[in-house]
Amino acid sequence: MNSMEGLVTQIQGLSSTASDVLMLQNLLKQANDSLHAESTRLLPFLDQLDPSKHSLGYLYFLEACTAGPITKEQASSYVLIIARFLSSCVSEQIRLASHKFISVCKRFKDQLVLLGEPLRGFALMLTAIRKFQSSTEHLTALHPEFLLLCLLAKSYKTGHSVLEEDIFEVDQPKDLFLYCYYGGMICIGQKHFQKALELLHNVVTAPMFAVNAIAVEAYKKYILVSLILHGQFSTSLPKYSSSAAQRNLRSLCQDNNLGLVKQVVSSLYKQNIQRLTQTYLTLSLQDIANTVQLSSVREAEMHVLQMIQDVEIYATINQKDGMVRFLEDPEQYKTIEMIERIDSSIQRLMILSKKITLTDELMSCDPSYLSKGCRERQKFDFDDYDSVPQRFNV
Repeated sequence: MNSMEGLVTQIQGLSSTASDVLMLQNLLKQANDSLHAESTRLLPFLDQLDPSKHSLGYLYFLEACTAGPITKEQASSYVLIIARFLSSCVSEQIRLASHKFISVCKRFKDQLVLLGEPLRGFALMLTAIRKFQSSTEHLTALHPEFLLLCLLAKSYKTGHSVLEEDIFEVDQPKDLFLYCYYGGMICIGQKHFQKALELLHNVVTAPMFAVNAIAVEAYKKYILVSLILHGQFSTSLPKYSSSAAQRNLRSLCQDNNLGLVKQVVSSLYKQNIQRLTQTYLTLSLQDIANTVQLSSVREAEMHVLQMIQDVEIYATINQKDGMVRFLEDPEQYKTIEMIERIDSSIQRLMILSKKITLTDELMSCDPSYLSKGCRERQKFDFDDYDSVPQRFNV
């Protein structure tokens, strides 16, 4: 215990300058095993440290404290301690022990789930992400944890705010798989099926040496969302999908997807109604019910009203004679708001194009990529390759 008191004193004295913090980091690494050996006795020492000034030392003590099994009663107090740390810690110091910071944040999520209170973790987990990531384009191991909390609390709008950011830097492949899978489920919860399909597509087509459980679950939902959005799906994956995915992601199991299946059935009725708008200007609710094979006029009316509310069709219903009049899209695409929205999309696409070009240039100079390309090239005839663009000819 005397050694722990001495370590606390060193943390208090070596947390002011960057050079001192680096020295402290080496001391803490050497003391790591001792901290874990004394993990059950470390909690009182946290009161002697200020997480806003001694972030690195506080993190080492906190990670050791939470490393062992925790009861539900202990979880309540630890949640408060971790919450205080996450709201006050300094980015420059926590990044020096990134694996410990990630571990503490994941345990924070686990404790909230144990308490049945995922709602309490949204703001703090998002704060942790912002402090840990190098930029908003950086996907961290904490992104999936944040999205999972949003899913468990069914707070889809909160999770969707993170999904709107463009990602260009990923720490671990598993982080990307979980981020896209959880993100796809959040978009399904919001009925943003186009975005959901895009995220699930990223999971299914991502590079993988062997099919993992995340990709299998994503593929099941990918098929169902395709049916909801387009009324059909392709059994073949794009050519850029991994060979493992193309070989194994073929079967759809009927587990844990009942909610999506029900939405598929509903979407098929909607798509049949949308086809009627391309043929008729007016149509009775009875004719719609008969054509779409709905059980009653009332059910047809409810589907049409819901589609009007969701802006899936433009129509009016005459309650007197039960006639539906289909209308044209009223948007003229020339309002100031629409022009600003289009301009914003163009600017974003230009930035994306520049980043893709830069990534392509960096990859073309990567030794690993070039050596693999040479090995693959030996398997094919030269006639299988496109001619080299003139500007690259020597």
